Amino acid sequence: MTRSPSERSPGSWFPTRRRAREGLRAALVPVVACSVALAGLTAWTSSGAAGSPPQIAAGNGRVLLPQGSSRETAAFFDITNIGGSEDQLTEVTSPGVEETLLSRRERAGLGADLVRTTDSVRVPAGDTVTMSPFDLSVTTRTKEMGWQAGDMVPFVLHFRYSAPIEVVAVVVRPGS
Repeated sequence: MTRSPSERSPGSWFPTRRRAREGLRAALVPVVACSVALAGLTAWTSSGAAGSPPQIAAGNGRVLLPQGSSRETAAFFDITNIGGSEDQLTEVTSPGVEETLLSRRERAGLGADLVRTTDSVRVPAGDTVTMSPFDLSVTTRTKEMGWQAGDMVPFVLHFRYSAPIEVVAVVVRPGS
């Protein structure tokens, strides 16, 4: 049984064309906004602008032959990130080394250089970080004496986002 508008109780709700139109309009705004956002994100991702995770490769490992009775030396690596997002080298370890520190050489003026430890090294997306005695290195202390030029020393490079990478460094004479 259908009641006429005059027979309805004062607090009852009944769908009218006006209420249906207002409800549809209220629901349409978020649906359109989500559709526009989804279309924009789809275009951004398909164009490659959204990036991809870091993809790290490392090689060209070299470690300097310690001089005299010193066990202090430095290791160097080339680290390439072919991914779409940057990563950070956070630590370097080795079973043949007691201690490792990431170090950066900085000009202090008047021909002097400072060597400072750093917590991490930025590895930009699509770029290569090349370590050298003049910029960035891994300062190490060997566990034992007796390394010879040509020996191989295993290292593990640890990154913030990527899996650790094992790299072998060749012992080389300083200046070679």
